[in-house]
Amino acid sequence: MKILLTRRLHDFAIKELRKRYQVEIHSGRIPMPKKLLISKIREKDGLICYPYDKIDADVIEAGNKLRAISTFSVGYDHIDIKRASQRGIVVSYTPEVLTKATADLTMALMIDLFRRVTEGDRLIRKGKWKAILGPYEFLGSDLHGKTLGIVGMGRIGAAVAQRARSFEMNILYHNRKRVSAKMERSLNARYVSLDELFRTSDVVSLHVPHTPKTHEIVNSGLLRKMKKTAFLVNTARGKIINEKDLVLTLKRKIIAGAALDVFQTEPIGSSNPLTRLTNVLITPHIGSATAETRRKMAEIAVKNLELSLAGKRPIYQVKAESNRSGLL
Repeated sequence: MKILLTRRLHDFAIKELRKRYQVEIHSGRIPMPKKLLISKIREKDGLICYPYDKIDADVIEAGNKLRAISTFSVGYDHIDIKRASQRGIVVSYTPEVLTKATADLTMALMIDLFRRVTEGDRLIRKGKWKAILGPYEFLGSDLHGKTLGIVGMGRIGAAVAQRARSFEMNILYHNRKRVSAKMERSLNARYVSLDELFRTSDVVSLHVPHTPKTHEIVNSGLLRKMKKTAFLVNTARGKIINEKDLVLTLKRKIIAGAALDVFQTEPIGSSNPLTRLTNVLITPHIGSATAETRRKMAEIAVKNLELSLAGKRPIYQVKAESNRSGLL
Protein backbone atom coordinates (compact mmCIF):
# COMPACT_ATOMS: atom_id res chain seq x y z
CA MET A 1 0.00 0.00 0.00
CA LYS A 2 1.03 3.59 -0.59
CA ILE A 3 0.65 6.38 1.94
CA LEU A 4 1.27 10.13 1.89
CA LEU A 5 2.51 12.30 4.77
CA THR A 6 1.89 16.01 4.32
CA ARG A 7 4.91 16.69 6.54
CA ARG A 8 7.75 14.69 8.06
CA LEU A 9 6.83 12.78 11.20
CA HIS A 10 9.18 11.51 13.94
CA ASP A 11 11.94 9.22 12.64
CA PHE A 12 10.71 6.24 14.68
CA ALA A 13 7.22 6.70 13.22
CA ILE A 14 8.48 6.86 9.63
CA LYS A 15 10.59 3.76 10.23
CA GLU A 16 7.51 1.94 11.48
CA LEU A 17 5.44 3.02 8.47
CA ARG A 18 8.13 1.95 6.00
CA LYS A 19 7.97 -1.60 7.34
CA ARG A 20 4.50 -1.92 5.84
CA TYR A 21 3.96 0.74 3.18
CA GLN A 22 5.49 2.76 0.39
CA VAL A 23 5.83 6.14 2.08
CA GLU A 24 5.91 9.52 0.35
CA ILE A 25 6.69 12.53 2.51
CA HIS A 26 6.02 16.11 1.41
CA SER A 27 9.06 18.29 2.11
CA GLY A 28 8.07 21.59 0.50
CA ARG A 29 5.85 24.48 1.52
CA ILE A 30 3.71 24.05 4.62
CA PRO A 31 0.78 23.60 4.45
CA MET A 32 1.02 21.42 1.36
CA PRO A 33 -0.44 23.38 -1.60
CA LYS A 34 -3.87 22.07 -2.57
CA LYS A 35 -3.00 21.36 -6.22
CA LEU A 36 0.05 19.39 -5.17
CA LEU A 37 -1.92 17.55 -2.50
CA ILE A 38 -4.56 16.58 -5.05
CA SER A 39 -1.94 15.33 -7.49
CA LYS A 40 -0.12 13.32 -4.81
CA ILE A 41 -3.20 11.78 -3.17
CA ARG A 42 -4.15 9.94 -6.36
CA GLU A 43 -3.42 6.22 -6.01
CA LYS A 44 -2.60 6.59 -2.30
CA ASP A 45 -4.26 4.20 0.15
CA GLY A 46 -3.62 6.26 3.28
CA LEU A 47 -2.96 9.84 4.38
CA ILE A 48 -1.40 11.31 7.52
CA CYS A 49 -2.17 15.01 7.75
CA TYR A 50 -2.02 17.93 10.18
CA PRO A 51 -4.64 20.43 11.41
CA TYR A 52 -3.54 23.11 8.93
CA ASP A 53 -4.06 20.79 5.93
CA LYS A 54 -7.44 21.35 4.32
CA ILE A 55 -8.75 17.91 3.40
CA ASP A 56 -11.91 19.02 1.63
CA ALA A 57 -14.21 17.27 -0.84
CA ASP A 58 -11.86 18.03 -3.76
CA VAL A 59 -8.95 16.31 -2.06
CA ILE A 60 -11.06 13.37 -0.94
CA GLU A 61 -12.52 12.87 -4.42
CA ALA A 62 -9.02 12.89 -5.90
CA GLY A 63 -8.02 9.97 -3.67
CA ASN A 64 -9.24 7.18 -5.94
CA LYS A 65 -7.88 4.45 -3.67
CA LEU A 66 -7.96 6.38 -0.39
CA ARG A 67 -9.13 4.23 2.52
CA ALA A 68 -7.84 5.98 5.62
CA ILE A 69 -7.05 9.50 6.86
CA SER A 70 -5.14 9.87 10.11
CA THR A 71 -4.79 13.42 11.44
CA PHE A 72 -2.04 14.42 13.86
CA SER A 73 -4.40 16.51 15.99
CA VAL A 74 -7.32 16.48 18.40
CA GLY A 75 -9.34 18.72 16.06
CA TYR A 76 -10.71 17.51 12.75
CA ASP A 77 -12.63 20.50 11.40
CA HIS A 78 -10.07 20.65 8.56
CA ILE A 79 -11.44 17.38 7.15
CA ASP A 80 -14.74 16.96 5.31
CA ILE A 81 -15.92 14.12 7.53
CA LYS A 82 -19.25 13.73 5.76
CA ARG A 83 -17.66 13.31 2.32
CA ALA A 84 -15.04 10.93 3.70
CA SER A 85 -17.77 8.81 5.26
CA GLN A 86 -19.71 8.75 2.00
CA ARG A 87 -16.60 7.39 0.33
CA GLY A 88 -16.09 4.78 3.04
CA ILE A 89 -12.85 6.41 4.21
CA VAL A 90 -11.99 5.91 7.87
CA VAL A 91 -10.94 9.14 9.63
CA SER A 92 -8.98 8.98 12.90
CA TYR A 93 -7.46 11.54 15.28
CA THR A 94 -5.33 11.88 18.43
CA PRO A 95 -7.39 13.13 21.40
CA GLU A 96 -6.77 12.58 25.14
CA VAL A 97 -2.98 12.37 24.89
CA LEU A 98 -2.62 16.15 24.54
CA THR A 99 -5.15 17.02 27.24
CA LYS A 100 -2.66 17.58 30.07
CA ALA A 101 -0.15 19.51 27.95
CA THR A 102 -2.82 21.90 26.68
CA ALA A 103 -4.28 22.36 30.15
CA ASP A 104 -0.79 23.10 31.51
CA LEU A 105 -0.26 25.76 28.84
CA THR A 106 -3.66 27.29 29.62
CA MET A 107 -2.68 27.69 33.27
CA ALA A 108 0.74 29.06 32.28
CA LEU A 109 -0.92 31.74 30.15
CA MET A 110 -3.32 32.61 32.95
CA ILE A 111 -0.52 32.99 35.47
CA ASP A 112 1.44 35.11 32.98
CA LEU A 113 -1.53 37.43 32.43
CA PHE A 114 -2.30 37.89 36.11
CA ARG A 115 1.32 38.27 37.26
CA ARG A 116 2.58 40.16 34.16
CA VAL A 117 5.51 37.76 33.67
CA THR A 118 6.18 38.35 29.97
CA GLU A 119 5.49 42.06 30.39
CA GLY A 120 8.16 42.22 33.09
CA ASP A 121 10.62 40.31 30.91
CA ARG A 122 10.11 42.82 28.08
CA LEU A 123 10.50 45.73 30.49
CA ILE A 124 13.96 44.58 31.54
CA ARG A 125 15.13 43.64 28.04
CA LYS A 126 14.17 47.11 26.78
CA GLY A 127 16.25 48.71 29.55
CA LYS A 128 13.24 50.30 31.21
CA TRP A 129 13.78 48.95 34.74
CA LYS A 130 15.55 52.01 36.08
CA ALA A 131 14.78 51.79 39.80
CA ILE A 132 13.65 49.34 42.46
CA LEU A 133 9.87 49.06 42.15
CA GLY A 134 7.80 50.62 44.89
CA PRO A 135 4.76 49.15 46.67
CA TYR A 136 2.32 50.52 44.09
CA GLU A 137 4.28 49.86 40.91
CA PHE A 138 3.97 47.08 38.33
CA LEU A 139 1.24 45.31 40.26
CA GLY A 140 -0.31 42.12 39.03
CA SER A 141 -3.24 40.29 40.57
CA ASP A 142 -3.72 37.16 42.66
CA LEU A 143 -5.06 34.08 40.89
CA HIS A 144 -6.50 32.55 44.04
CA GLY A 145 -9.99 33.71 44.83
CA LYS A 146 -10.67 34.76 41.24
CA THR A 147 -13.49 33.33 39.13
CA LEU A 148 -12.55 31.21 36.13
CA GLY A 149 -15.16 30.71 33.42
CA ILE A 150 -14.60 27.60 31.28
CA VAL A 151 -16.41 27.44 27.94
CA GLY A 152 -16.56 23.76 26.98
CA MET A 153 -16.22 21.23 29.80
CA GLY A 154 -14.70 18.42 27.73
CA ARG A 155 -11.43 16.64 28.47
CA ILE A 156 -9.26 19.77 28.32
CA GLY A 157 -11.78 22.03 30.03
CA ALA A 158 -12.06 19.54 32.92
CA ALA A 159 -8.24 19.27 33.15
CA VAL A 160 -8.01 23.07 33.40
CA ALA A 161 -10.67 23.05 36.13
CA GLN A 162 -8.66 20.47 38.08
CA ARG A 163 -5.56 22.64 37.90
CA ALA A 164 -7.50 25.80 38.77
CA ARG A 165 -8.75 24.16 41.97
CA SER A 166 -5.13 24.02 43.16
CA PHE A 167 -5.07 27.81 42.81
CA GLU A 168 -8.25 28.11 44.90
CA MET A 169 -10.19 29.62 42.00
CA ASN A 170 -13.98 29.71 41.79
CA ILE A 171 -15.01 27.75 38.70
CA LEU A 172 -17.96 28.42 36.43
CA TYR A 173 -18.59 26.53 33.20
CA HIS A 174 -20.85 26.44 30.18
CA ASN A 175 -21.29 23.41 27.97
CA ARG A 176 -23.79 22.10 25.44
CA LYS A 177 -24.92 19.65 28.10
CA ARG A 178 -24.51 20.00 31.82
CA VAL A 179 -21.99 17.48 33.17
CA SER A 180 -22.92 15.03 35.92
CA ALA A 181 -23.47 16.23 39.48
CA LYS A 182 -20.58 13.97 40.53
CA MET A 183 -18.22 15.67 38.07
CA GLU A 184 -19.40 19.13 39.18
CA ARG A 185 -18.64 18.23 42.79
CA SER A 186 -15.23 16.77 41.97
CA LEU A 187 -14.27 19.93 40.04
CA ASN A 188 -16.13 22.28 42.39
CA ALA A 189 -17.65 23.79 39.22
CA ARG A 190 -21.00 25.53 38.75
CA TYR A 191 -22.98 25.48 35.52
CA VAL A 192 -24.14 28.89 34.24
CA SER A 193 -25.38 30.44 31.01
CA LEU A 194 -22.84 31.74 28.52
CA ASP A 195 -23.90 35.34 29.22
CA GLU A 196 -23.48 34.94 32.97
CA LEU A 197 -20.10 33.27 32.50
CA PHE A 198 -18.74 36.17 30.45
CA ARG A 199 -20.33 38.75 32.73
CA THR A 200 -19.02 37.41 36.05
CA SER A 201 -15.69 35.69 35.31
CA ASP A 202 -12.31 37.26 36.02
CA VAL A 203 -10.82 35.10 33.28
CA VAL A 204 -12.60 33.18 30.51
CA SER A 205 -10.89 30.12 29.01
CA LEU A 206 -12.12 28.62 25.73
CA HIS A 207 -12.14 24.85 25.16
CA VAL A 208 -14.64 24.13 22.40
CA PRO A 209 -14.09 22.75 18.88
CA HIS A 210 -14.56 24.94 15.83
CA THR A 211 -17.93 24.16 14.28
CA PRO A 212 -20.58 26.19 12.42
CA LYS A 213 -22.22 26.89 15.79
CA THR A 214 -19.02 28.01 17.52
CA HIS A 215 -17.63 30.01 14.59
CA GLU A 216 -16.77 33.49 15.94
CA ILE A 217 -19.13 32.94 18.85
CA VAL A 218 -16.83 35.15 20.92
CA ASN A 219 -17.51 38.54 19.37
CA SER A 220 -18.12 42.10 20.51
CA GLY A 221 -21.50 41.07 21.97
CA LEU A 222 -19.92 38.73 24.49
CA LEU A 223 -16.69 40.64 24.95
CA ARG A 224 -18.55 43.77 26.01
CA LYS A 225 -20.24 41.80 28.78
CA MET A 226 -16.88 41.06 30.42
CA LYS A 227 -15.47 42.99 33.36
CA LYS A 228 -12.98 45.71 32.52
CA THR A 229 -10.47 43.81 34.68
CA ALA A 230 -11.11 40.41 33.04
CA PHE A 231 -8.91 38.36 30.72
CA LEU A 232 -9.66 36.02 27.80
CA VAL A 233 -7.59 32.87 27.10
CA ASN A 234 -7.87 30.75 23.96
CA THR A 235 -5.97 27.47 23.52
CA ALA A 236 -8.73 25.83 21.46
CA ARG A 237 -9.32 27.08 17.90
CA GLY A 238 -8.71 30.56 16.49
CA LYS A 239 -11.94 30.76 14.52
CA ILE A 240 -13.99 30.62 17.71
CA ILE A 241 -13.12 34.31 18.17
CA ASN A 242 -13.94 37.21 15.87
CA GLU A 243 -10.40 38.60 15.78
CA LYS A 244 -11.38 42.06 14.52
CA ASP A 245 -13.80 42.44 17.43
CA LEU A 246 -11.14 41.25 19.88
CA VAL A 247 -8.56 43.71 18.53
CA LEU A 248 -11.00 46.61 18.98
CA THR A 249 -11.92 45.36 22.47
CA LEU A 250 -8.27 45.25 23.50
CA LYS A 251 -7.42 48.60 21.89
CA ARG A 252 -10.26 50.30 23.73
CA LYS A 253 -9.32 48.55 27.01
CA ILE A 254 -12.83 47.14 27.32
CA ILE A 255 -11.16 44.11 28.93
CA ALA A 256 -7.78 43.93 30.66
CA GLY A 257 -6.12 41.61 28.19
CA ALA A 258 -5.98 38.27 26.39
CA ALA A 259 -3.68 35.29 25.86
CA LEU A 260 -3.94 33.47 22.54
CA ASP A 261 -2.26 30.29 21.36
CA VAL A 262 -4.46 29.96 18.25
CA PHE A 263 -5.54 32.37 15.54
CA GLN A 264 -8.01 32.60 12.68
CA THR A 265 -5.23 32.22 10.11
CA GLU A 266 -1.88 30.67 11.02
CA PRO A 267 0.93 31.46 11.17
CA ILE A 268 0.55 35.16 12.00
CA GLY A 269 3.23 37.78 11.40
CA SER A 270 4.02 41.33 12.43
CA SER A 271 1.28 42.64 10.12
CA ASN A 272 -1.35 41.13 12.40
CA PRO A 273 -2.64 43.94 14.68
CA LEU A 274 -2.57 41.60 17.68
CA THR A 275 1.24 41.70 17.60
CA ARG A 276 1.21 45.46 18.20
CA LEU A 277 -0.97 45.39 21.31
CA THR A 278 0.68 45.46 24.71
CA ASN A 279 -2.26 43.84 26.53
CA VAL A 280 -2.20 40.57 24.59
CA LEU A 281 0.08 37.57 25.11
CA ILE A 282 0.59 35.41 22.01
CA THR A 283 2.18 32.00 21.52
CA PRO A 284 2.63 30.03 18.23
CA HIS A 285 0.03 27.26 18.66
CA ILE A 286 2.05 25.23 21.16
CA GLY A 287 -0.76 23.65 23.19
CA SER A 288 0.46 20.11 22.55
CA ALA A 289 4.10 21.04 22.00
CA THR A 290 5.94 18.94 24.55
CA ALA A 291 8.36 16.23 23.48
CA GLU A 292 6.41 13.58 25.37
CA THR A 293 3.02 14.58 23.98
CA ARG A 294 4.11 14.94 20.37
CA ARG A 295 5.83 11.54 20.44
CA LYS A 296 2.68 9.92 21.79
CA MET A 297 0.61 11.68 19.13
CA ALA A 298 2.90 10.27 16.45
CA GLU A 299 2.52 6.77 17.88
CA ILE A 300 -1.27 7.06 17.86
CA ALA A 301 -1.43 8.62 14.37
CA VAL A 302 0.62 5.71 12.97
CA LYS A 303 -1.36 3.06 14.85
CA ASN A 304 -4.65 4.64 13.77
CA LEU A 305 -3.57 4.44 10.14
CA GLU A 306 -2.28 0.88 10.42
CA LEU A 307 -5.49 -0.37 12.01
CA SER A 308 -7.69 1.47 9.50
CA LEU A 309 -5.81 0.11 6.50
CA ALA A 310 -6.02 -3.38 8.00
CA GLY A 311 -9.79 -3.09 8.11
CA LYS A 312 -9.85 -2.74 11.90
CA ARG A 313 -11.20 0.00 14.11
CA PRO A 314 -8.55 2.66 14.90
CA ILE A 315 -7.84 3.69 18.47
CA TYR A 316 -9.70 6.97 17.96
CA GLN A 317 -12.15 7.11 15.07
CA VAL A 318 -14.13 10.15 13.98
CA LYS A 319 -17.75 9.28 13.31
CA ALA A 320 -19.64 10.71 10.35
CA GLU A 321 -22.04 12.48 12.70
CA SER A 322 -19.03 14.09 14.39
CA ASN A 323 -19.12 17.08 12.07
CA ARG A 324 -20.04 18.49 15.45
CA SER A 325 -22.95 20.79 15.92
CA GLY A 326 -20.96 22.39 18.68
CA LEU A 327 -20.69 22.30 22.45
CA LEU A 328 -22.81 25.36 23.14
